[in-house]
Amino acid sequence: MPHSKLPAAFFRRPDVLTIARDLLGKHLYTNIDGIVTAGRVVETEAYRHEGDNSLTMHLQRKRHQAQGLHVPGGAAYIYTVYNRYALFNIATHDAAHPDAVLIRAIEPTAGIEEMLRRRGLAAAKRGFTAGPGLLSQALGITPVLTGLSVTGEVLWFEDHGEAVSDVVASARVGLEYAGAEAAGLPWRFRIRDNKWTSPAK
Repeated sequence: MPHSKLPAAFFRRPDVLTIARDLLGKHLYTNIDGIVTAGRVVETEAYRHEGDNSLTMHLQRKRHQAQGLHVPGGAAYIYTVYNRYALFNIATHDAAHPDAVLIRAIEPTAGIEEMLRRRGLAAAKRGFTAGPGLLSQALGITPVLTGLSVTGEVLWFEDHGEAVSDVVASARVGLEYAGAEAAGLPWRFRIRDNKWTSPAK
């Protein structure tokens, strides 16, 4: 029986924290050059344009690029850090509210041999897809996909009927530059005790 693809309406709800939490347990798919890879989402982070200095600073520093967040929810927003790692975000809500969810870790489920090849690994192990740059590499996600719908044929999420109830909310990663208030917001969501999440502080 086919699983249901998450519709655009899922990402256009007004509360980015709810969306980030609800994405746990959903399955992220990519179809790059006809090769399908996938993983179960086990860790996310929410970014909100109100009350979140880290996103305010991002919108200011990357003013031109960040126009990719001023769109209806459900579009991919991907940028690189350290000239190396691609971070896969989904724009949420609407064009007037540049909020986003960052996918931080997945549990690999399909196309694992291809994911290993992209990562240059011989076998799956802890850390294989734990961290936003590593999961993007494994799934073949690059900034060229920015603006694509995450409900399409290249990027999409599926609901496999799993209800995730045991969730850990903690501070997001690497936001000290944005000040103590933003760095301390408990907007990082993980499935408790899942071995595929990125290391906790």
